[in-house]
Amino acid sequence: MKTADFDFYLPEELIAQTPLERRDASRLLTLDRRTGETGHRHFYELPALLRPGDCLVMNDSRVLPARLIGRRPTGGVCEVLLLTDRGEGLWECLVRPGRKLKQGARISFGEDELTAVVEEEIEDGKRLVRFRWQGIFLEVLERLGKMPLPPYIKAELRDRERYQTVYSRVSGSAAAPTAGLHFTPDLLKQLEGMGVKLCYITLHVGLGTFRPVKAEDLRDHEMHAEFCQISQEAADRINETRQSGGRVICVGTTSCRTLESFAAEDGTLSPRSGWTNIFIYPGYRFKALDGLITNFHLPQSTLLMLVSALAGREHVLAAYQEAVRERYRFFSFGDAMLIQ
Repeated sequence: MKTADFDFYLPEELIAQTPLERRDASRLLTLDRRTGETGHRHFYELPALLRPGDCLVMNDSRVLPARLIGRRPTGGVCEVLLLTDRGEGLWECLVRPGRKLKQGARISFGEDELTAVVEEEIEDGKRLVRFRWQGIFLEVLERLGKMPLPPYIKAELRDRERYQTVYSRVSGSAAAPTAGLHFTPDLLKQLEGMGVKLCYITLHVGLGTFRPVKAEDLRDHEMHAEFCQISQEAADRINETRQSGGRVICVGTTSCRTLESFAAEDGTLSPRSGWTNIFIYPGYRFKALDGLITNFHLPQSTLLMLVSALAGREHVLAAYQEAVRERYRFFSFGDAMLIQ
């Protein structure tokens, strides 16, 4: 299967630059994955589309304010983007300008509240950077860091909490699990009140999620690895849902990838943690989920391929063409789809 098979035309003005004032006011395109039939709703109507006994699986990872602006000893400005925590103050990072930040380069942030040394140059232009600070690292990041918004968002984010889900609690992501941005506390309470189970897993989203597929044959693409975990409580809730005839509906491709990475062949789950580089594309047999809530994804992306594996490439691309005609908002701050 060719990467070009997952291309579509998207007018630039449909790329959402800012979040809506009300999270659940976004539009919701429904897609029947068996027939390809579509419908048009708003996200606050989600309770009408779910059933008592269904289980929503949500990623509770919280985005780090991982974009740091610093200075070199010469006074030159530089940028460091935290990617993966290697432990004991060592982080895998992207840096700019790369030609100035070679092994041994020193960087300071703020009033030397945070300092760093480049320890090693690694693949794809990344660096291993050792940080030193006083106090609690996450608190220092909250003061000095900026949200690492995707490159297609040019507008400044006034409220950094709008790039967090309302249920985020485990810090570690370099990008938001954006399908969850549409939920409000009131909507979650309403869903629970009607008998929908809420279940939380964790996958720390890496920027590799947005890495373009450069291989002509998508089977030659190598996925990045991301850390994820499923608790005993989450595994029990999902297993109970399946046993009682309810549907397991993942909120976002990150929740989907976590379940599909750890599920047994019969779809059952056990508590686990570890790294996953699962690549889901058409031909994949899903083991653990029955439906998916997701945003609209970039052309030729691994996320679009995952959605196509669930609902069929032809159905998905036809739904995307309809979304373009209907002027849906795309990508991180855009509208949503419910596939079931």
